[in-house]
Amino acid sequence: MNYVSPSWLKGGHMQTIYPAKMIIQESIAYRRERWDTPDGDFVDLDWVDGEGPLHVLFHGLEGSSKSHYALSIMNELKKRRGKGVVVHFRGCSGEPNRAARAYHSGDHEEMDWILKRLRASHEGRLYAMGVSLGGNVLLKWLGESGEKALSVIDAAASVSAPIDVAASGDALGRGFNRKYTREFLKTLKQKILAKLDEYPEIVDRKSLLAAENFRQFDDLVTAPLHGFLNTDDYWKKASSKPVLPYISVPTLIINAQNDPFMPPESLPREQEVSDQVVLDYPEEGGHAGFVSGPFPGKLEWLPGRLLDFFDKVEK
Repeated sequence: MNYVSPSWLKGGHMQTIYPAKMIIQESIAYRRERWDTPDGDFVDLDWVDGEGPLHVLFHGLEGSSKSHYALSIMNELKKRRGKGVVVHFRGCSGEPNRAARAYHSGDHEEMDWILKRLRASHEGRLYAMGVSLGGNVLLKWLGESGEKALSVIDAAASVSAPIDVAASGDALGRGFNRKYTREFLKTLKQKILAKLDEYPEIVDRKSLLAAENFRQFDDLVTAPLHGFLNTDDYWKKASSKPVLPYISVPTLIINAQNDPFMPPESLPREQEVSDQVVLDYPEEGGHAGFVSGPFPGKLEWLPGRLLDFFDKVEK
């Protein structure tokens, strides 16, 4: 099934990251579960109870179980009486995490711990999904794990992932994208500022407030806080693109060709991925948008595409 966006939404920015402002999503009564991490922190998981395979979703930068894509996917699972869980990265569940560290685009070690714990507690098939930042982390984990991932999950899918983190980071610093960068940095800065009383060594307050793009923010905060030398070192090591040839699990990669955060020339081609990877590059869709139908539009295509892919893998 090919994705076709409505004529009134043509153009990447019109359906970039805030279609939920136009489209009212049905709320979900999640069941929350908190896990303590090995280093004394915690992560929160929001569950949709059901039957059959477990569908695990990792959200994007500053996302949560309330993000439009999470609600649309979990609502579709609910309709199908399926089982799902949205895993929150540290500090994204509505409550500040305890540690100085947060999360980042290459946080595959954290994902490894989470997925293995889910595998240990779930007897049936397990499918993993990641959107935007979460999609890159998932692909990074799949590539780094290689054949070992086969003992943990049965299939995977990424959506609008910044597979080349450097290309995406630079794109976010140009033109209209700077609007979205300001939105992201506003909440990221607020979280770091709230930690400075307990962890004053994280960053100089004045320098943090002066950061205007992700290159500056990652150089000040993300890189040193998570063990990278600088922004370039972080972006290079966090990118999933170099490890895509080593993926052993059936995996779907969806990226719109008009995604303003991911230049189309940076998207991987068939010769750059393993034979277990299916590439789906719709012409339209923006960044995690994929709105279709008459105004104000619907978010049905993406959940259907993901769940249908997993159904085919199961058969």
